[in-house]
Amino acid sequence: MALVVMLGSLPVAAEQQRQSLEAQPSGGAMIVDALVARPLLAAATVGGTALFLVSMPFSALGGNMEGAAETLVMTPARATFARCLGCTVSLPPKEPRPSPPSTAP
Repeated sequence: MALVVMLGSLPVAAEQQRQSLEAQPSGGAMIVDALVARPLLAAATVGGTALFLVSMPFSALGGNMEGAAETLVMTPARATFARCLGCTVSLPPKEPRPSPPSTAP
């Protein structure tokens, strides 16, 4: 019985370990990210922006400008500028927080 419980908890423990590793990248991962990945992603953002500008008339006629902008510009920009240094996963954009109610009379 104990063996079944231990074996059943292995995937959960592995997932928790993976999430903790993702949350705190190593120093080496940060260095590689800063020196290799970020410059390449910045170039992808510039290239995606150029492609978006070229394809804008066709995207406008097709009614998919938002999708083209998201794919060609926003996704590489988010990976370049909004991702933590050394992280491998870009987090989705945060929902704006509602402002607290005013207590002034």
